[in-house]
Amino acid sequence: MKYQSITEKIKASILWMCGIASTLCWGAGGLMLASCADLFEPALENNLELNQMYSDPTFARGLLDNAYLLLSYDQNPSTDVATDDAVTNNSSDEYKRMATGAWSATMNPVSQWVRYHAIQYCNLMLENCDKVEWSYTSSVLNKMYEDNYRGNAYALRALHLYYLLRAHCGKVDGMLLGVPVHLQSEDPSSNFNLPRNTFKECVDQIMADLDEALKYLPEQYGDVATGDVPDKYKSAGGTDAEYNRAFGSMHRGKIDGRIIAALKAQVALFAASPAYASAGAMTYDEAARLAAACLKHCGGVAGMAQDGWKWYVSSAIDNMGATDPNPAELVWRGNVEENHTLEANNYPPSLYGNGRVNPTQNLVDAFPMANGYPITAPASGYDAGHPYEGRDPRLKTYILVNGEQQGASGAAINTAADATTLDGLNRENGRSTLTGYYLRKLMRSDINLDPSVNDNKKHLPARIRYTEIFLDYAEAANEAQGPKAHVGGADYSAYDVLKTLRQRAGVGGDDDPYLEECAASKELMRELIRNERRLELCFENHRFWDLRRWNTSLTEAASGVSIRTDATGATSYARFEVEPRVYQDYMHYGPIPYSEVRKYSNLRQNEGWK
Repeated sequence: MKYQSITEKIKASILWMCGIASTLCWGAGGLMLASCADLFEPALENNLELNQMYSDPTFARGLLDNAYLLLSYDQNPSTDVATDDAVTNNSSDEYKRMATGAWSATMNPVSQWVRYHAIQYCNLMLENCDKVEWSYTSSVLNKMYEDNYRGNAYALRALHLYYLLRAHCGKVDGMLLGVPVHLQSEDPSSNFNLPRNTFKECVDQIMADLDEALKYLPEQYGDVATGDVPDKYKSAGGTDAEYNRAFGSMHRGKIDGRIIAALKAQVALFAASPAYASAGAMTYDEAARLAAACLKHCGGVAGMAQDGWKWYVSSAIDNMGATDPNPAELVWRGNVEENHTLEANNYPPSLYGNGRVNPTQNLVDAFPMANGYPITAPASGYDAGHPYEGRDPRLKTYILVNGEQQGASGAAINTAADATTLDGLNRENGRSTLTGYYLRKLMRSDINLDPSVNDNKKHLPARIRYTEIFLDYAEAANEAQGPKAHVGGADYSAYDVLKTLRQRAGVGGDDDPYLEECAASKELMRELIRNERRLELCFENHRFWDLRRWNTSLTEAASGVSIRTDATGATSYARFEVEPRVYQDYMHYGPIPYSEVRKYSNLRQNEGWK
C-alpha cells in the first residue's frame, strides 16, 4: 500500500476511473458524468501538484469523487451465490469458487482492502478542504461548500472503514481485532507497517466520524425558500440561493443526515451480533435505539411503505430524475439507470438471457404459506404435490417458478427436468437453470431482450432500504428486551414490525396466528425475524454477511428441484443437491490479504487463514 507519492497515487486512480466512466463531477443526484479533459487537462500534462487544489475546487472535488466511486454497493446479487440462497451457472464466477472451497487469503472476492485508497482521499480532503477557495464571490458560500465536503469526507471515511472491518476483522490469539485505522494521509515517509486496531477501536472510530459528519451536513438535501437558511449561515449573511447551491436538491445522492442515521444503525447491529459481541463495542439496546432514531425519518411503523417489498417495479421510476426525492422505501439510492443488464444476465435463455442467478430450493422452502405458517407446520396446509400454490406472494414475485411468466412476451417458462425448451433444468447450453428456478427480483418484466428490439428501461438501484432498518430494529429489540417491548424510544416492538411487514406482503392475515405463537418466545421470534430478513432482503447481498455475523452455519448445501411429468400426467418434485458449501469454522471471519501480511510484519493474519 506504499505509493511513490500522493500526487502519483491520485493521478493513477483518477486516470483509471476516467477509463471506466470518463470521470465524475458532483451534480444532480450525486455523481454525474463529465469529460476527463474538462476536469484534469491540461493540469495532468503540467504535473499538477496537490496544492493546486487550493485554487482549483474542481480538482479538489475529485478527491471525494473517487471516494464515492470506490463505494461497494453492488446491484447484482453477487454474494448471494456464495450462500444457501442461490447458485450461478457461470462456472468461472469467483463467488461460486469461494463457496465451493477455493476461498483463501489470495483468492478473496469479498476483500475490501481497496477501501484504504478511499480513506486516503478522505484524509486528504479533511486536511486540505479549509484551504480550498470553493467560492470566489462569497465567504459564506465558501464556508457552506467547505462544510459539505468536510462532512462528506468524515462520513465516507466511516463507511469505508466499516466495509474494511466487516470483511477483515477476526481473532488473533483469541482477541477480536479490526483493521489498522488511518486518520492521516500517507506520504513516502509514512510508516506503513502498522498493527491492527482492536474491533472496538474501529467501531468507536466509525461512530465518531459519523457523529462528526452530522455537524456539517443537513438532515436532507433540498432547496429552501423564504429565508429558511440554517441560522449558522443566515447570521453570516447567507442567502437562499447560496444555500441551494451548496446544500440544495442538486446534491441529492450524497450522504446526508438521514443516511448517516441508517449507517449508524447498520454498524451498531453488526457490532452487537453474536460473532462480534465479545468485543463489547455495541449492545442490542444501543442498536435498537439507533435503528429507531433512523426510522423516525419515515414515521416509524405507521410510515412503512406499503409497496416497499417491490420498490424496483414502481411505475414512478420511469418518470424519476436525478434530483427527485427518494421513494418512501429508500433511505439511499444510486442514480436511475436506463439499461437491460440485469435482465440480460438473468432472464431465461428462451428470452435471450443468460439465466445466471438461480434461486435454490432452500430459499423457496423458506417462504411460508399465505396464512403465515412455515410449510413444515401442520397448520400450514402445504401440498407437496402443488408446492407453489397458496404461498407467500413474495415467492412468485422474487422467484420464477415452473410455469410462471417472465419478460415482455408473457410466455410461460418451463423449468422442468423433462422440458423440451432451452429453459429446462440443466440443459447443456451454459445458460439454463441449475436449480429449477430463475431470478425475478430486481428485474423489470416489461423488457424485451430480442436483439431486433434492443429494449432498455429505467432501474432504481437501492443502497439502503427502510425495510432493512425495520428488520435491524426488530432483531435488536427482540434480543435486547423481547418480542413485544418498545425499545430505544420507539413506540413499537419487534412484533409490531413483523406484523406490518407480513401484512403488507399479504402474509398471515389480520390475526397472523403463527406470529402470535412466535411472540411468546424470544427464541421463536428470533427465528422468524431472521427468516423474514432472508426473504425481504434476498438477492440484495445481505445473506452472506448475515450468516457470518450470526455465527450460524455456512455449510448448508444449495439444493434444487427436478420436476417431471409422467405418462399419466402426474407431476413429481424431487429435491436434489446442486452444489456444496465448503466453508471452515474460522471463515466466519475473512482473511487479511496475503500480500499485505507478507509485506508488513505487524499486520497479523486472522486465525485459520494462511
